[in-house]
Amino acid sequence: MDKRIYSNKSALTEAFAHYLAQLITEKLSTPLGYKEGFHWSLSGGSTPVGLFDFLVERYRTQIDWSSVYFYWGDERCVAPNDSQSNYGMTCKHLLNHIDHQTDRVFRIKGEDDPEVEADRYHQLLKAHPIMDLVMLGLGEDGHTASIFPHEIDLYRADAFAVAASHPSGQRRISMTGKTIDAATQTVFLVSGASKATVVEEIANNKPPAVIYPATLVKNAIWFLDEDAASLL
Repeated sequence: MDKRIYSNKSALTEAFAHYLAQLITEKLSTPLGYKEGFHWSLSGGSTPVGLFDFLVERYRTQIDWSSVYFYWGDERCVAPNDSQSNYGMTCKHLLNHIDHQTDRVFRIKGEDDPEVEADRYHQLLKAHPIMDLVMLGLGEDGHTASIFPHEIDLYRADAFAVAASHPSGQRRISMTGKTIDAATQTVFLVSGASKATVVEEIANNKPPAVIYPATLVKNAIWFLDEDAASLL
């Protein structure tokens, strides 16, 4: 496991924001890179909320947001104005506050039929360049994006995006390993003591980790706070 450990959630957020800014700046520093733009797949959850707020506070003008293409690793099958929408959260905490191009925002339409929307997003991802950065979270059950242990085989699906289900039955749409593993860079952002056991099991290839979709992610950098890394 390629891991970077920080003293607390705030330090993790600041370090990753700096890392992101460097990645974007480096990609856009060449004529070809500037022409291609920076393709970033975002995640939901509580850690990204703090990250997005920090990016607005510290990097609102330092990053050329107009050259960034935004995608989502997963979405709940809800309307964009629903409190559970990853897209809605990103708008509230990031997109509404930065100078980006609206035609470079490729949201997952959670309000549409899951199977139809999964196919549409698959086709969209298939037609677009490889992601420069895929940002992932980690669940206490070892899930990532919206690939859960009971549907771990979806990670290996041939499609770039699939319809998936939370164990509660809530429908989701998720990127698969076909998109995630092809990315130039993949990172996990993980904070909190509740994730420590899963992190340790994945890091040490322990038997329980066999069922964790996050175990299948290749060549990721793990940004951890000390609580999440406390058992390593």
